[in-house]
Amino acid sequence: MRVLAVLSSALVLAACQGQPPAKPLTPAESAALKPADARLAGLYEQSCKSCHTVADTGAPLTGDRTQWDVRWKKGEAALLASAVNGLNGMPAGGQCFSCTPDDFKALIAFMAGRE
Repeated sequence: MRVLAVLSSALVLAACQGQPPAKPLTPAESAALKPADARLAGLYEQSCKSCHTVADTGAPLTGDRTQWDVRWKKGEAALLASAVNGLNGMPAGGQCFSCTPDDFKALIAFMAGRE
């Protein structure tokens, strides 16, 4: 019986240490976010923010894990390909003509809330 109590306690503690559930962000909350790195923040302001902080564009809102988690599960390579090649209403390169593949990876991670 004591073993069962210890196991139950361990399971409860393990569950408490998981990630809190994602909550949707408002466009205003999304718009308040920016990358910590100044260079990336400039690229984000020029190329990403205008769509990824406006709900009506269809782009997932920056920082909104409820919108990004499904996309994140596709993997970094798939997300990078979408950014480079364009997807739905997003033009190829997301209009970031100076972005390198590493810039795209960092910007995607930031917008997906995984920075």
